[in-house]
Amino acid sequence: MPEVRRLMPLPRLPDPVQPAQHEIAASYIGRLARLHGLSVNALWRYVTEREASGGMRRIVIPERLAAVTGRTVHALAGALPELRTPQPDWAMFRHQPQRGCRHCDAKHPGGEVIRILPHHRYVCTRHRLWLCPSDVDGHTTPLDALPEIVQAQRRHLRILRRHGWAATYDAVLTAILICGQLWSLPENKNGEARHDWVRRASILIPPDTAESAFSVARLCAVVYPEAVALASLFASPYWRRQAQKTTWNRRLFDAEIAQRLRHPNYSYKDHDNDPISHWANMNAKRPPLAPIYVHDQKRNLRKSALLPATQLAQQRHAQAFDPSRRAGEALVAHRYLATVFRRAWDPMRKHELLPNGDSYYRL
Repeated sequence: MPEVRRLMPLPRLPDPVQPAQHEIAASYIGRLARLHGLSVNALWRYVTEREASGGMRRIVIPERLAAVTGRTVHALAGALPELRTPQPDWAMFRHQPQRGCRHCDAKHPGGEVIRILPHHRYVCTRHRLWLCPSDVDGHTTPLDALPEIVQAQRRHLRILRRHGWAATYDAVLTAILICGQLWSLPENKNGEARHDWVRRASILIPPDTAESAFSVARLCAVVYPEAVALASLFASPYWRRQAQKTTWNRRLFDAEIAQRLRHPNYSYKDHDNDPISHWANMNAKRPPLAPIYVHDQKRNLRKSALLPATQLAQQRHAQAFDPSRRAGEALVAHRYLATVFRRAWDPMRKHELLPNGDSYYRL
């Protein structure tokens, strides 16, 4: 296998494939090495150097990678977030790198493409694949039979453009958690939306296949359309005010909830057993939460394996899965919702500020 130092007199590679959008640098450099028959470690050392603090961690030098690929530093940084100067706000991205759409990745040769996706990217709308949170096996879930989930991604992006990433992140996760809690209630307490959740679950996790097809990622997809419908209220300053004001204003908010959940009998309850009423009472007046986990380039150079404890929990829920009976319990317990789950029933939070000056409550 040739050594990279042989390339030094002529450092530009003959086939400098382009990086994928939001790809991590280690993934791109690995693909370049495999395409040219080089040692991944050797190429990695050629385009990196140890950080100035003297640690063992190596950082990519954009100018060296640009010289090897023949692409400009600006073009590389546009696709690889880790090369951007100044560094992006990593709270806007998921903390754990993952695979993207397999059809989109097919045009990027050289092996597996690992990306760090922004929080709002749940579906590949072009190829109708569910991306977030990633499945246990790392594969994406096809949504050809469920176009409403694809449409929900487009509505999700409209919320993002209107209210910004922080409010949208908090609102969508809160709505997914609430949908999971409602799904765990008796049938007469969660509206017509429950029937859609059972129908979609039967498509994504067919009967008698739960032990092989079950994953909480698919349960997130099941409730996603209703979660986005609720999130447009939770992210809106107007509706947040309506949720916490006088009885008349609360009735307006409740009417919107009843319409979006297709639950004509829904009404405000002065106790915490109703998750929407609890959110209105305790959290509607609070600024949006920031993510608990933030991408760390020192640890997340490659896709992390699923934790053994998470695998055991998935297996336990799969064995007892029944979409018509308390199916939301597995969704509520998923670590993807940890940021809003920890806040859901705890009123005491420490107030801090986001880098842009907006306030939030850190867990």
